[in-house]
Amino acid sequence: MSNLYSVGLGVGTQNQNGEWLEVFYPAPLLNADSAISEALTAAGYTGGNAAIALDNDTMSKLAEALNNAGQTEQAGIAQSLTSSERPLVLTVLAEDAAPNNTPEAYLKLHLISHRLVKPHGTDLSGIFGLLPNVAWTNEGAIDLSELAERQLAARLKGQVLEVSCVDKFPKMTNYVVPAGVRIAHTARVRLGAYLGEGTTIMHEGFVNFNAGTEGPGMIEGRVSAGVMIGAGSDLGGSASTMGTLSGGGNIIISVGKECLLGANAGIGIPLGDRCTVEAGLYITAGTKVQLLDDKGQLVEEVKARDLAGKSDLLFRRNSSSGAVECKTNKNAIALNEELHANN
Repeated sequence: MSNLYSVGLGVGTQNQNGEWLEVFYPAPLLNADSAISEALTAAGYTGGNAAIALDNDTMSKLAEALNNAGQTEQAGIAQSLTSSERPLVLTVLAEDAAPNNTPEAYLKLHLISHRLVKPHGTDLSGIFGLLPNVAWTNEGAIDLSELAERQLAARLKGQVLEVSCVDKFPKMTNYVVPAGVRIAHTARVRLGAYLGEGTTIMHEGFVNFNAGTEGPGMIEGRVSAGVMIGAGSDLGGSASTMGTLSGGGNIIISVGKECLLGANAGIGIPLGDRCTVEAGLYITAGTKVQLLDDKGQLVEEVKARDLAGKSDLLFRRNSSSGAVECKTNKNAIALNEELHANN
């Protein structure tokens, strides 16, 4: 067999009907070589994208096959899974296509949070329909239709079943904690977030799936789905980035390097490097922006979308007129010419 896009040996949770609720992959692989591909036949893999439920004996055979193929790390993981009292799965992605089931969806989310691929680096089409909405509790994931029964069972033992949230996405730190990050409130970072080394997420910071930070950076605001924050950038308290799922359309919002979004600021356009949006100012693609020259004189009024991806911009609101203004380290006339040249 040829090389594979990704392979994950996982242990997870199923409901009473045998349907997957979630899967944990200790060490997912990206670009698995042909030696692993051959070894997977011991678990019944015959090709294509597949999620194969395994019993402990089959996992043991897979561990032996992986060890014989010289894949000692994966063999060790497989061996550790042979003692599992929970459902096991081998998930194989021969190619990067839209996920077909819950184990495949979870593998792709793991790839991002393990920093193996960056946001937009793997096909997540249709993922919402594949992730069941479950109760995340101190006893793990529970199917909502089974929650009341489990709550009663806990009470009869003199215990309380703690439900931390009801959601399709679990918190990232229950699956992976990337090296070199600080997360003040772990429930505010979803599995599928990408946190680069040196990232700090403060208590009110939030990072959605398929979004993240290059690191280092300080996040005190919201990083919406699909948004990537460049190195050295800072999102102030309650600052917001518009995601592609929340009104951004097909525009991929991003923030470049060494940018600052002030407290309560927001953007609906991608920013280049070294840009600043003053506190309280929310810029959407259609916002009218007055370009100012180096003497503060008006050069032209444009829409914010015309400034998308440009670097060295300062966005502010005129305290007298209320107009949104843009100053730049470049001469405004030069920037104006650049805008028209790109039309």
